[in-house]
Amino acid sequence: MKTRRATELTVPLLSVAIGVVYLVVGLIGGQTMFAFVGLGIMLALAVVLWLVRGRSETVKGLLDRRDERINAIDLTATAYTAGVLILALLVAFVVSVARGDSGAPYYWLLALAGITYLVALVVLRLRG
Repeated sequence: MKTRRATELTVPLLSVAIGVVYLVVGLIGGQTMFAFVGLGIMLALAVVLWLVRGRSETVKGLLDRRDERINAIDLTATAYTAGVLILALLVAFVVSVARGDSGAPYYWLLALAGITYLVALVVLRLRG
């Protein structure tokens, strides 16, 4: 029971931690609006996730990670997200180069995505 509760708290607590990071970097950078709005959004997300977990099978499954079907849906959604982000980065890179710019930071983000994919492919292949 303790492990399940700890797992359910992971995402809300991570949301709070990210909100605190937004607060700190926003204040350091002199962007108080970003600091407090970012913190507020992340705190609201944490509260909503915590309150909805008992009413939504999907949220509960994403928080406790024991439902294989929801984990598979999450994995597929993550793959779609990665595909869309890589496509957006490719378009931004091509537009940047066409405008005479270097293509940065898009090329290093694309390189990071490619390297991550290849490393994950090799590691997962060797494990399985």
